[in-house]
Amino acid sequence: MNILLVDDDTELTALLSRYLERELFRVTAVHTAEEGLEEALSGRYQAVVLDVMLPGGNGIEILRNIRERSELPVLMLTAKGDEMDRIEGLEIGADDYIPKPCSPRELSARLRSILRRGRSHDVTASTLEIDDLVIDFDQHTVERDGELLELTVTEFNILAVLAREAGKVVDKNRLAEQSMQRSLTLFDRSLDMHLSNLRKKLGPLDDGSPRIKTVRGVGYMYQTGQAVAKA
Repeated sequence: MNILLVDDDTELTALLSRYLERELFRVTAVHTAEEGLEEALSGRYQAVVLDVMLPGGNGIEILRNIRERSELPVLMLTAKGDEMDRIEGLEIGADDYIPKPCSPRELSARLRSILRRGRSHDVTASTLEIDDLVIDFDQHTVERDGELLELTVTEFNILAVLAREAGKVVDKNRLAEQSMQRSLTLFDRSLDMHLSNLRKKLGPLDDGSPRIKTVRGVGYMYQTGQAVAKA
């Protein structure tokens, strides 16, 4: 797996690169916003680890530019305790975040989790038609009334889990484990932010009601009439 590491701390990037390479990742490290955006859009990488604070720009703006053109998985490095950066990154479309200073072992685990999300679907049908959506599990795409929606890997997996169990409440922790490949921690709002983004992209049902309903204290449910699976 080719990983792009964008951070101006050369000592940290050297440390993380050595560890990730021992874990069989191929790592390219760059240290400015301009280099980071250029490399991220080159098509050579399976995921990006992106620092928020960079010379010549801001990691949040790089993420915004990436999301305008690509669904490349992005893991944000944020200052410890800086909740606003984490929330903003997740709102724009980051797949996950990790606070600095970070453990190389945790970074490796988070990267593997993000990369697994794009490959694993425990479904037998290749497509699922639900209301005006067509979810293609082989192509990892979602169409609404024939229009292709630009979902991140995490957003796609959340929708896939909820759509397969349309009309049923999915426990919040189970949804996180199946779609994000990890359990939620105390005060972890990442799943909520991904759901908020997903709702905006999907839009409401024809009657104006939200497709994804929050069942307070329990979890979430995709509200629908009919879902049809196709091989």
